[in-house]
Order: sequence, then C-alpha cells, then structure tokens
Amino acid sequence: MKKLEADYYQNPDVVFLAQDLLGKILFTQKDGQVTAGIIVETEAYFGVTDQASHAFGGRRTARTQPMYEEGGCAYVYLCYGIHHLFNIVTSGKDDPSSILVRAVEPFEGLDIIESRRLMPVSKSTVTSGPASTAKALGIDLTFNGKDMTGDEIWLEDTGISYTPDEITAVPRIGVSYAREHALLPLRFYVKNNKYVSKPVHD
Repeated sequence: MKKLEADYYQNPDVVFLAQDLLGKILFTQKDGQVTAGIIVETEAYFGVTDQASHAFGGRRTARTQPMYEEGGCAYVYLCYGIHHLFNIVTSGKDDPSSILVRAVEPFEGLDIIESRRLMPVSKSTVTSGPASTAKALGIDLTFNGKDMTGDEIWLEDTGISYTPDEITAVPRIGVSYAREHALLPLRFYVKNNKYVSKPVHD
C-alpha cells in the first residue's frame, strides 16, 4: 500500500476525485491507536459556485478557513452540534472544493472501532453515514486542518478500483436548500456494499 501524496489532492476535478477515492483506505492515528476503513461512499462539493457548499458565494469564516487551504488537508465540522463530519479539501489554495466521506468499510483496528461505536463491525451501521464513520475512526475537531500526508490522518492506495458500472451516482443527501444544485448526482457509492448509507437501489 502507498500513502497518497499532496499532489493527488490538488487535482482541480473534485468530481473525478470523489469517485477515485472509492476503494482508498482512510487511516487515523489517535492516542497511539491506528484505525482504518475502505472508503465506499463520498460526496463532491465544488466550492464557491456550489449552492450546497459551506463556501458558496465565497463565504469565508473561521469555520470554513480550512476549505481555502491547498488541497490535502482535513475539514472537520460539527453538524447539529453533536456529529463530526469529515471532509477532504481538494484543488488549489483559495479554490474551496471538498469531498465528504460518507461511509467506510472497517479495515484495521476493528476492536477499537467496535469500542468507539459500541457495536460489532459486522453491523452495517458501525460506519454507515458520515457521523458514524468519524466516530468509528476517532475523528473530531482536533483533526480539523490536519495535513492528509501526515501521521495522524492519511489515505493509502491499495490498488482497489471500481469501474463506472460498479459505482452509483445519485444526488447528495440533506442539501434540499441548494435549489437546483440539490439534484446534481454528486454522491458516489460502491454498489452492493453493506456499509453504504441510504443506497437508492443497486
């Protein structure tokens, strides 16, 4: 396996990356404990012109600042004040594209994942959905802005790849406020993977 380097994340084509991330392995190291999951579901957000993006219209706040950094850092935020959601910042500096990791398949540190989630890894809900994924891998606000090429959070390429026929592309979840952009097929997931959240039909 090979750790992905900074230039991988700086690709300006966020839709390509959101699909290419499927099959990559997301690793975290927290308190000396390493956990990992195979990415099986993502959502692409294409920045200032995307009505569903936190950076729509060039919004720039303390919370969204990591999105404006050069691709290859983590963007973690709280949803409803309780759920951590993990995004990967892509493209170049001041081009706030990002990819939400919505689901992973448990891969390493399974006992740690089980203790964090209080359920067996055989249960699909252990890492189904972005909040469950973050909790399982120990991702919280301390990861916000972290370098994705460091030793706390990183991606590795195992050579797993999927053909277009093995990937479903559907509208993103929970962005009905984004008007016509709510309908764009920018959620990608691996067909027939049990850890995918809210599959449409495979």
